[in-house]
Amino acid sequence: MIRAATENDVPEIRAMIRELAAYERAEEQARATEEQLGAALFGPHPAAGALVAEDETTGELAGYALWFPTFSTWTGTRGMHLEDLYVRPHARGGGHGRALLAALAAFCLRSGFERFEWWVLAWNEPAIGLYRSLGAEFLDEWRICRLTGDRLKELAAAS
Repeated sequence: MIRAATENDVPEIRAMIRELAAYERAEEQARATEEQLGAALFGPHPAAGALVAEDETTGELAGYALWFPTFSTWTGTRGMHLEDLYVRPHARGGGHGRALLAALAAFCLRSGFERFEWWVLAWNEPAIGLYRSLGAEFLDEWRICRLTGDRLKELAAAS
């Protein structure tokens, strides 16, 4: 069952974020606290939204999807960036990832979003296979750019 996350899900979402970070070989980078996630998802000015996949038999959370809105100057419309899609190892292959993506796609259409975008690590073949099976377009000509830490501070100091 796919449903909107609730404040009660925050501890389990944080646990799954840590699991995802470990899977992506970057556990030390997953520093978000439960308080930060709660504020981002359910505070007075939410920055993101989340869905969870709940096992209908056990009631346990099998996975989650966390997204935030984007805006395209080209289309003049909002879109969705999927920040995280994670299904716990024991639940993989059960259709939870596909169901989460389908629910997000339906939300996009209901909301007038024209784009639904996400990133995938080049080595994550299982995820790439899923995305290809859905007909996702891979934008190989685009590169992700990021400033953090000292480099971010250096650029900011130039203002």
